[in-house]
Amino acid sequence: RVHRGVYLVGHTVLPPLAREMAAVLALGGGAVLSHRSAARCWLLTPGSEGDIDVTVAGRIVANRRGVRVHCVSTLDSGDTTRRHDLPITTPARTLLDLADVADERELERAVDEAFVRRLVDRRRLVAVLARAPGRHGAAPLKALIRREGGPTLTRSEAEERVLSLVRAARLPAPEVNVRIEGHVVDLYWRQERLVVEIDGWKYHSTRAAFERDRRRDADLDAAGLRVIRVTWRQIVDEREALVARLVRALMVRSAPG
Repeated sequence: RVHRGVYLVGHTVLPPLAREMAAVLALGGGAVLSHRSAARCWLLTPGSEGDIDVTVAGRIVANRRGVRVHCVSTLDSGDTTRRHDLPITTPARTLLDLADVADERELERAVDEAFVRRLVDRRRLVAVLARAPGRHGAAPLKALIRREGGPTLTRSEAEERVLSLVRAARLPAPEVNVRIEGHVVDLYWRQERLVVEIDGWKYHSTRAAFERDRRRDADLDAAGLRVIRVTWRQIVDEREALVARLVRALMVRSAPG
């Protein structure tokens, strides 16, 4: 027996997420995995063997052994989903709940990870904040969004913005989304052997993403290509500097010798 009324059958060891599923089942209908436990399930924070966080709506439930219960008056259906068949808060709601209990660094890293993995966008975070006015975690999450800013453009919109800048500056037109040295690159000037990659929101904040991009850049560099990385902020707020950077790079790469 894992919890009262919840039994593990046919296993000598707990399978992945068994503790989380057992905790949710033990608390009955409408219970969902939340807070740090949901953040771990979404791979936004490191794993841990601590208590399982579960949210229940419309009733008062005491904590159980190994289960930390969070009671709320209501829980919007748009803030819950299923992952691996486990009832769980959505990534956006998970970040709001995490903001209630996490310090600034833990929250920032989780938000970074969610954006990098495209689990949330600015619109979803604003919406979940609007559904939960007065939450303790609302202020730090809002402050983090204001300070860092989310991506205001989709990748295709960002590419089109850069292409518009290229056309306005009467620079040579690049190829878009072509495969070079085993990698699909965003923009490629073949004659100049220049690659422009558009980075997402704080792409460098995760070790896996950082290492992946470094390997990618190293492969392209070894093939004699120059890689320029461009951020959403540069595209939106630093257009003149970005164009000047592209002009210099194209001139250098096209120069004889």
